[in-house]
Amino acid sequence: MSNQRCIQQAWDAHEVELRSWLLRHLNLDEDLADEFLQNVFFKAIRQGKKFCEVEKARAWLFATARNAIIDYYRVRKIQVPVPENLPDLQETPRAIDSLASCLPRALSDLGEQDADILRQCDIEGVSQVAYAKEHGLSIPGAKSRLQRARRRLRIHLTEKCQVRHDDEGTICCFVPCPPVGDSDA
Repeated sequence: MSNQRCIQQAWDAHEVELRSWLLRHLNLDEDLADEFLQNVFFKAIRQGKKFCEVEKARAWLFATARNAIIDYYRVRKIQVPVPENLPDLQETPRAIDSLASCLPRALSDLGEQDADILRQCDIEGVSQVAYAKEHGLSIPGAKSRLQRARRRLRIHLTEKCQVRHDDEGTICCFVPCPPVGDSDA
């Protein structure tokens, strides 16, 4: 059988089914489906005798069409350029956030009054007014106590955890204190 006759038989046997399949996979775009159909059969023609020797012409035609569609959508994939100044998603935590891990040890090293007012007002969110009433203090007295406790905590963290600040005054680095219960070495 001649190559032309073999390809004509494949066209007659599979053109309608293949076009229908292409329409479904190309969002019912008839012009595009016809273009793909034509290109698939052009590939068969270019194969010549090799195409005619294929045992299952239908499978070859559909595989060729499927690959063409995959390439088509791959090329059409919308790509957005990524700006070079995007922040690294794997950023290390800010030093101030990591410093919170030193807090339990630092509070245990402070006096009981300092640790209590810092825990209640700064960590648990108790208002200074409520703290003053609960502890029989005047409001200015509670405010002063909290300010002194914060100052002592800052000094303690600076000395024990070697907290350092950058030029803008932001905490940039520190050495973590060992957890409560670990022996001091």
